[in-house]
Amino acid sequence: MIEEKFDAIVIGAGMAGNAAAHTMASRGLKVLQLERGEYAGSKNVQGAILYADMVEKIIPNFREEAPLERHLVEQRFWMMGDRSHTGLQYRNDDFNEDKPNRYTIIRSQFDRWFSKEVQAQGALVICETTVTELVSDAYGKVIGVRTDRRGGTIFADVVILCEGVNGLLGARAGLRDTPKAEHVALAVKEMHFLPRETIESRFNLHGDEGVVIEAAGVISKGMTGMGFVYTNKESVSVGMGCLVSDFATNNDTPNGLLEAFKNHPSIKPLLEGSEVKEYAAHLIPEGGYKTIPQLFGDGWVVCGDAAQLNNAIHREGSNLALTSGRLAGEAIFQIKSRREPMTKQNLALYKQYLDDSFVMKDLKKYKDMPALLHANSQNYFLAYPQLVSKAMENFLRVDGTPKLDKEKATVASFVKERRWTGLFGDAWRLARAWR
Repeated sequence: MIEEKFDAIVIGAGMAGNAAAHTMASRGLKVLQLERGEYAGSKNVQGAILYADMVEKIIPNFREEAPLERHLVEQRFWMMGDRSHTGLQYRNDDFNEDKPNRYTIIRSQFDRWFSKEVQAQGALVICETTVTELVSDAYGKVIGVRTDRRGGTIFADVVILCEGVNGLLGARAGLRDTPKAEHVALAVKEMHFLPRETIESRFNLHGDEGVVIEAAGVISKGMTGMGFVYTNKESVSVGMGCLVSDFATNNDTPNGLLEAFKNHPSIKPLLEGSEVKEYAAHLIPEGGYKTIPQLFGDGWVVCGDAAQLNNAIHREGSNLALTSGRLAGEAIFQIKSRREPMTKQNLALYKQYLDDSFVMKDLKKYKDMPALLHANSQNYFLAYPQLVSKAMENFLRVDGTPKLDKEKATVASFVKERRWTGLFGDAWRLARAWR
């Protein structure tokens, strides 16, 4: 296939892989990027959120050419009851700034554009190529890869693994364990196409403004999971995701949950008359800080979802992937500049960069949240949303019942469901894990 040696081989052309390849190639390193899809982004059809600051550190003028959908001016959080939702929303006209902070994007379009930027920096990008194994020398140092194409080993000083949460390459090589089912979520998404003016009318938007709705509650049927709605220019991304381990022990299917979410009285009017043209499923790392594997070794580093770098509490993934890829590229460039070998000792610089960044600081802050939510999913995702919905109905319904009687009934319903010890215990555990 290819006989020359590279400074670095990047496996994967998602956010992390493109960030790493662009960072190194733009600094003059000889980079090979291998992607198993037909093109970068070909495996992604769904909408997503892009965090501008992280892209700007890699491509400062990306807003001028990148395929962006809408910049977000409003965030809605909904706690879903069976036929209701209790909401919190934040809208700020300051988000209509010259350089907005968050955008919705179509991943297939954005990743393809990002890959072209990587190639423009001089990296060699080869798609429709699966890396079958890592190649190591007699001392265990990774020195290259083998692929499903004809030819021998492709050599490099370092290999960057950006193969996604379910990538098998690192696990086969013994660099990390296969993620456990309770640490991975399966999300299903659909693209609902509507006229632009219809989207703007239904979501109270103007121009390229956008809205995100994130919903939790009875829609996950007691499992750890959430639903979401993103507005694009001429489509709405709708999705639902829960832990794989929960799906394995329940009779519900991802598609079944998504259908129920779409038909919820709070969601259905937003999608009325839309045409569904795309459907996709995607695995998302949800284990957090305590599930992060070894991130570097002799001749290799791992970034993005493959490194379990996802902040499930804030639903942030692409910004951690972009940052980890960029920091890996910067660390490798520094080591190359010093003419030092890509040993485990030297590549620890990548971990040092991560530890000093928001990535590890945020994940460490919420290190106990994933396990807490999973262990108490029936309470946090089913019982409490139902109780809150009933409490709001009692508060707002005017039917001649004295307000004091309604307040007593509301308190009694909470105590009956969880007792006082359970209520205080749930609040204490949540506050402790949030710190």
